[in-house]
Amino acid sequence: MENAKSFIGLLMATTTPLPSPPSASQALVLIAEDEPEIADILQAYLRRAGLRTVYAEDGRKALNMHLSMKPDIVLLDVKMPKMDGWKVLSEIRHRGGTPVIMLTAMDQDIDKLMGLRSGADDYVVKPFNPAEVVARTQAVLRRTMADESRQVRVLRVAPFEIDLDQHEACVQVEEELHSLSLTLTEFRLLTHLARSPKKVCTRAELLAACLPEGDALERTVDSHISKLRKKLEELGVKGIPAGIRGVGYRLWGTQ
Repeated sequence: MENAKSFIGLLMATTTPLPSPPSASQALVLIAEDEPEIADILQAYLRRAGLRTVYAEDGRKALNMHLSMKPDIVLLDVKMPKMDGWKVLSEIRHRGGTPVIMLTAMDQDIDKLMGLRSGADDYVVKPFNPAEVVARTQAVLRRTMADESRQVRVLRVAPFEIDLDQHEACVQVEEELHSLSLTLTEFRLLTHLARSPKKVCTRAELLAACLPEGDALERTVDSHISKLRKKLEELGVKGIPAGIRGVGYRLWGTQ
């Protein structure tokens, strides 16, 4: 708390007022930050820039708000209670392409690389100037909104068609698309395997990527894969996902 107070004092001493709010697009910003004083400052600056904001004080709440409110961008603190920023980022990436800017007090290259390799769109080190955070937020929004307006986020890997935004999956059987009724975990597993259909994914990798919320055992992956495979077999699709003895799974067998 003492570090937070020092940081807040530095913010108030070094920042300069923003200009009048521009006629922005009223994008929604989710601020995931466990220090309410810092979140309040960020909200004030972002709102003055014409952006809407919501606030989550821990990682689990951030994920729930991301799912229910569908923000246009997330400002995500690394050190969050209940679920840290890296796990939150991983789950957001499996849900779709919501842009994320990481906020952290760790000014080390390894942390920055971890964030960017995990799919973060930008990285800001504390203590920061809130006006700079606003500028970076607007820049990422301009870039990502322009990109998203030009493309539909659909993953097509034979015989599947996976809509990443709508969380819907179809499988083609004899030139006809059949909708799949999948649980969230089954959808995550199918999507993860479909991104690299020839790659063998270990159970540990699938557990971390597709069941990040709990303390499930690796054999839990086998249960979910078995249920996914059964649903596909009922539609006439055999041997998908393929099991690799002693290692894990991949989407395709010997194809």
